[in-house]
Amino acid sequence: MSYPALVEPADELTIDEVRRYSRHLIIPDVGMSGQKRLKNAKVLVIGAGGLGSPALLYLAAAGVGTLGIVEFDEVDESNLQRQVIHGQSDVGRSKAQSAKDSIAEVNPLVNVVVHEERLENDNVYAIFEGYDLIVDGTDNFATRYLVNDAAYFAGIPYVWGSIYRFDGQASVFAPSLDGIDGEAPCYRCLYPEPPPPGMVPSCAEGGVLGVLCASIGSIQVNEAIKLLTGIGDPLVGKLMIYDALEMEYRKLKVRKDPNCALCGENATVTELIDYEYFCGAVSDEAAEAAADATISVVTLEHMLKEREEGSRDFVLVDVREPNEAEINHIPGAILIPKGDFLNGSALEKLPSDKQVVMHCKTGVRSAETLAIVKGAGYSDAVHVGGGVSAWVNQIDPSQPSY
Repeated sequence: MSYPALVEPADELTIDEVRRYSRHLIIPDVGMSGQKRLKNAKVLVIGAGGLGSPALLYLAAAGVGTLGIVEFDEVDESNLQRQVIHGQSDVGRSKAQSAKDSIAEVNPLVNVVVHEERLENDNVYAIFEGYDLIVDGTDNFATRYLVNDAAYFAGIPYVWGSIYRFDGQASVFAPSLDGIDGEAPCYRCLYPEPPPPGMVPSCAEGGVLGVLCASIGSIQVNEAIKLLTGIGDPLVGKLMIYDALEMEYRKLKVRKDPNCALCGENATVTELIDYEYFCGAVSDEAAEAAADATISVVTLEHMLKEREEGSRDFVLVDVREPNEAEINHIPGAILIPKGDFLNGSALEKLPSDKQVVMHCKTGVRSAETLAIVKGAGYSDAVHVGGGVSAWVNQIDPSQPSY
């Protein structure tokens, strides 16, 4: 079903705007009225990364009058494989400023508002204020739940997207949208709890096909345009799932959960919470295991030298995936992926008479495997804080990072 447009039309379009948006104006469903609504619209995009890049570019090209960008990070070379709003000359620059410059090239008629800060409980309402719609391009669960809860309390609909390797998802969460009558689900209705810590790798750890970002980001913009102009049937109460390998789209019904902690009949989440704690970077078991068993890459370097001299012996285990180990490595490590620890097969590969030292990319996966190894009786086992990323940054910058 269609819903009333989120935005009232602007008074007029200039001659330049008519020329620029002519291909919209000749679509009966959009027309002059729809384009005037886009001109009057204020859309906040959270993140100028994989999803935010195509979303910002296409929202700007479509003629959305005001675009807000929430982004605190800098452009890294590894971003360029998918974050098409940035270029080689932007490496090291603020992502927000880089995105603003690219938008000006696409459409100088768009007003860009930069929020160059991390989205947090203390600033989320001030940042959201005045926007008609939010497009969520975040890449972590803590921020997703924050966006969902704050948007619900602020009464602002938002378009959500998610990407991982070859798979993407998109939906519209808008419990306060006119015509919904409280029947639309929120993100918590779909995902009441975050996945267990360490269960779902981030794109930085698991990877993502670059072009997938464009596929899902463009779906998000499509939904935004429908909501802003009041045309079509938005993904309210529906989940779009895209499998790029099989080139298959599926659409599932998502019903409002009457027991939802946020929008249910007896809500228990009545204000913003501690989202980092709620989602947890690592499990309690991993945090406990790593509390007094984390070494730095500097310490590891000394240990490796002592092992070469024969004054110390230990086994260094890389718990990443084989394709990651092809990118960079810490010398002398043997590869036993985290999955082998989860299914128990890794334990038979570990020597019983040597200390076990484990590392991954950043220290999250190795902390999880550390808990397993300690539970198996390797009481002196440790893991490397910061993982191979810290090794490359601090010890061996000749190796590539990812």
